Formats: sequence, C-alpha cells, structure tokens
Amino acid sequence: MSYRIGIGYDIHKLVKGRKLVLGGILVPFDKGLLAYSDGDVVIHAICDALLGASGLGDIGLHFPDSDKKYKGISSLELLKETVNKVRACGCEIINIDTVIIADKPKLSPYRKAMVDKLQQALKVNNGVVNIKAATNEGIGPVGSRAIASYAVALLEKDV
Repeated sequence: MSYRIGIGYDIHKLVKGRKLVLGGILVPFDKGLLAYSDGDVVIHAICDALLGASGLGDIGLHFPDSDKKYKGISSLELLKETVNKVRACGCEIINIDTVIIADKPKLSPYRKAMVDKLQQALKVNNGVVNIKAATNEGIGPVGSRAIASYAVALLEKDV
C-alpha cells in the first residue's frame, strides 16, 4: 500500500438570485454562488483533492462546463461519480480536511450537517471528513464578495 495526498481549491462569486449550497446542504443566505453547477465550492475542492491524489487530473477534465449535462447539476452527483473513479483506480479515502473561507454567513451551525452529508456521499465512516470555516477578516473580496474552499485528501492506494 502507498499513501497519496491531493489538494483542491475552488472559489465562486456571491450573487443575488442563487441558492447557497455548501458541503451538500442549503445554507440560508440572501446570496448564492455563481457557477455552471450549483456552485458548491466545498465539494468542488474535495473532488479536485480526490482526483489529484489518485492521479486522475481535475474536476474540469471530468465534468467540463462545456457539457450541457452538468448545467445546474448538484455537486453531490459530481462527488459520487468522483468517488467511483477514485475507487476504480484502487484508492481508498483515509481522510479529507477542508476549510471554507466566508465572512458571511456564519457557518458553524451547519458544519455537522455538512460533514454528515459528505460522509454519506463519500461512503466513508464517521471521522473521515473534517470541515472548518474561517473569515478573511474583511480583507479583500474572498469571504465578502466570494466564497472559497480548500480541501486536502489522503488516499491509500493498492500497489
């Protein structure tokens, strides 16, 4: 067995008229993330971390925004397909750690629901997924005009 690490990052602009979906759940807020899919930056970062750790490229390679079937898709569906690809190449998910950068809304009340939803979609045991939230202290557009997320994934690969 060998261990593999991947990192993922995503950012989307906050806009009126969209729902805010983070970590697979709807977060009540007056803005949402502008994107081709539902804009879930948490899941997009996790997908990139998983794909990177398994040597399968990135989310844009597998789910291009030029393909109409991904227009408005739930990112949970992208995550489930990503997990299938990762497992098909002999990798198992050991740990996923994420951070969401958002000044508003406060995300701590939704953290457990996000973790539960992600662990279910990933088909992993409790304790495999961790989510943290941070602000950018009002410095710059990330956190106030956009929400970003970083993710790191640790995989074990059968060699």
